[in-house]
Amino acid sequence: MTTHPHPHDAEDGERTPLLRVDTATKRPGPLELSRSRRHAILVGIWVAGFLSALNSTMVATLVTSISSEFQRSHQSSWLGTAYLLATCTFTPLYGRLSNVLGRRGANQTAIIFSAFGTLACGLAPTMDTLIVGRFITGVGGGGVFTTMGIITSDMYSLRDRSMTQGIANIFTGLGMGLGGPIGGFISDKLVLAMSFRYDSLTSRRVGWRWAFLGQIPFWILAFMLTANIIYVTPGSSKSAKEILKRIDYGGSILLLGFVLSLLCFLSFKYQAELQWDAPRVIGSLVFAGVSFIAFVLVELYVAPAPVLAPFLLKLRIPVLVGMSNFLVAFCNFAIMYFFPMWFETVALTSATVAGLHLLPNSLAMSFGSLFAGYYLKRTGKYKTLNVICGIFPTIAAVLIARLRQDSGQLAQWLSIVTLGFGNAVVLQTTLIALLASLAPEHMPVATGFGQLWRGVGQVSGVAVSSALFQTILDSELRRRITAPGSQEIIDKIRHSSKIVRDLPPEIQGPARASYAVALQWVFTFAAISTFTAFLVRLPIPEQSIDRDETPTTTAAPTPMPASSVATPTRVQSSQSVHDEQVDYAGRVQQHLRKVKPSDAPRRPNSLTRKPRRRLSTYQSGFGGETEDESDSDSEHEHRDS
Repeated sequence: MTTHPHPHDAEDGERTPLLRVDTATKRPGPLELSRSRRHAILVGIWVAGFLSALNSTMVATLVTSISSEFQRSHQSSWLGTAYLLATCTFTPLYGRLSNVLGRRGANQTAIIFSAFGTLACGLAPTMDTLIVGRFITGVGGGGVFTTMGIITSDMYSLRDRSMTQGIANIFTGLGMGLGGPIGGFISDKLVLAMSFRYDSLTSRRVGWRWAFLGQIPFWILAFMLTANIIYVTPGSSKSAKEILKRIDYGGSILLLGFVLSLLCFLSFKYQAELQWDAPRVIGSLVFAGVSFIAFVLVELYVAPAPVLAPFLLKLRIPVLVGMSNFLVAFCNFAIMYFFPMWFETVALTSATVAGLHLLPNSLAMSFGSLFAGYYLKRTGKYKTLNVICGIFPTIAAVLIARLRQDSGQLAQWLSIVTLGFGNAVVLQTTLIALLASLAPEHMPVATGFGQLWRGVGQVSGVAVSSALFQTILDSELRRRITAPGSQEIIDKIRHSSKIVRDLPPEIQGPARASYAVALQWVFTFAAISTFTAFLVRLPIPEQSIDRDETPTTTAAPTPMPASSVATPTRVQSSQSVHDEQVDYAGRVQQHLRKVKPSDAPRRPNSLTRKPRRRLSTYQSGFGGETEDESDSDSEHEHRDS
């Protein structure tokens, strides 16, 4: 609960306890939740996080089955990019919605979108419907990851948050790693009898649908567990309507338009193989350029709460971390989406076995997250760890690019291990470097800044690598298969990679070789991307991570360490709390500002200064606005119910 000092205390609003028991409703602050309720909340958000991570990689082993059924292999990359596009675009909005709807409302809204989109994917009668379902799932997936971070930040101090985040990364890492094996197993083993023609029932082998339908009970479980998210958080007297007006709808729509039109350009030019002068190619490229320029202008001059914080682009460390996040995500998703395809089309394994080859990466990611969290907590240093482990993903990408049909089992299974471990350490240490370079009040906007670059990198990694893959594959197939009627054979091989195993030997050999060359180009490009990220991170300096986390009044409130919060078992009277605040704030202001507190009654500076543009959509309070209309403490509490 946020309190306002008495008018006679001029400077007392600068440092006040942010969280204590809500005496009016008897609801505790997030740091005062009971252990059982806190664990129930964590299980709920971690289950949702696991499922969202599962959805981000599961289609990597389902894509051959799906594209073969619909005969739309050239559009298969949209199954991944649609999800990532929605995640990238809608992730920043959930920070603001967590203030308007409350933590539980925002989180459960994301879960509903995810569950509905997953159900639509399982029931999709066409490829286009399936792509739309993936987009809806991504709308929820972005919110799940965002609200998971916000809720964890509410409930834990900064020092404890690193280990908690490490455990959360185990769930997301397992989700990303198990997505491939689970998707492949379901695709290979399960059969679903269902009608997708309205005049009759048909029974056919469409086990991939169960990969989506089987998630629904777990989404329901996550929804039920997150009902425990009921606690008081610092807020503002601004109404939900006023806050909704400040959401950067224009910037979000323009960002969506830019990324979507860029993906359309890549699809039209390199997958549909249209000429440069084709209207769809020119139109999508021009629209991408116009949308990008408009997005930059809106973020700089129009949006009251911009999705992309412009002031961070003027600082060296945030720019370096953002570039690194983009390149790391680009490499990671390019490999994750095409690594299983190598085993299905070159090594000729089943989808289940192909997916299992992602499991070592998942385990390495989980171990890397825990190792990085433990190391940072013990040493408080990140530079050396970042440099040493930062080269690991490049080693993995090079090893994967060197795989051949006759490569040994050890190379096939372990070549990806250093990718997961290195990326987990890099993402954890670069986040710490970013936060250590900024004042505590900028932590939320910095987190959103890094997530935005990662989202764009994920989308670009799948889209650009898919365009490169299709271009090289078409060229190699035309060069190797030249018999009469070869064009029809080439089109079938490109549109349904699953048929490679069933081709006659005289065609299967050239097809496997063509896939091997195309995939080698993709993995080599990923290696260049992650090595560039390594070079970008080298100038990032070492900084201390031990500092005062108390925010200023111009920033959004963040959870304080448990030692600075009122004891949960004892509710202080409003007068005693007020006296402590007056005494503490007066001493801090005399020390920091070296001025005498005024005896004249006046309102605190934070309430009279000019309203500012909000640069963060991840803050737990609203901040930056005048609040003259508020008259009591109860008007300044935002309750999650």
